[in-house]
Amino acid sequence: MMLHTETLGRGPDVVFLHGWGLHGGVFSRLARYLADSGLTVHLVDLPGHGHTPAEATFDIARIADQLALAFPLPVQVVGWSLGGLVAQHWAARHPDTVRSLSLVATSPRFVRSADWPHAQPREAIETVGHNLATDFEGTLRRFLALQTLGAPHARQTLEAMQSLLFAHGRPQGLMPALQALLEADARAVAPEIACPTGLFFGARDAITPAGAARWLAHTLPDARLHLFAQASHAPFLSHESDFIAALAPHLDRFA
Repeated sequence: MMLHTETLGRGPDVVFLHGWGLHGGVFSRLARYLADSGLTVHLVDLPGHGHTPAEATFDIARIADQLALAFPLPVQVVGWSLGGLVAQHWAARHPDTVRSLSLVATSPRFVRSADWPHAQPREAIETVGHNLATDFEGTLRRFLALQTLGAPHARQTLEAMQSLLFAHGRPQGLMPALQALLEADARAVAPEIACPTGLFFGARDAITPAGAARWLAHTLPDARLHLFAQASHAPFLSHESDFIAALAPHLDRFA
């Protein structure tokens, strides 16, 4: 399957992978800034999101393989939430194609368990899936609201995300992707990620708590944590200037 990708700018390549329920366009403001700064930015729509058709299953490892084929020369990868989970597999499975990694509000595991407290209860994610069948748009909007919870400019951030929600069309593969979030456990993958990694997390995030960030910072061989004290799950939207100030030097360093 071809992954729909929007490309802008000229210079070293950076690939962006979005979160569940959205599409590559969620990074449009950030992408324009980076393109104007001398980078080539690729905004990917993951399967079942935006302009990329859905598949029966959201196979994270296979999607990582597809991305490595689509971008065979070494690139820098920025993955947010679900996109960050895909990015972890990409960097571990195809280390020669990933120059650096930026993980934004993501986790190796999105479901809480006895040995993993840094996540939501399984029931919270399952409820999202049940509600999609009866109130698709309302469920997505409530999920976006959860992502901004606790941020000082939550309303403005939520409005920005909602305005982008269907900009690439109505997503068709959200249930397979949600199932992947329920099942995924990439903790064993983390030690295999050898490339330099920036971790960009919100301290007020209820979806991927700061504990997940600290675990990644401790486990990844070469990682640096940037924790935004007032941000929630979308720091690149709620704290755009602070986020750029942290991300841009990381990208410049490995361009």
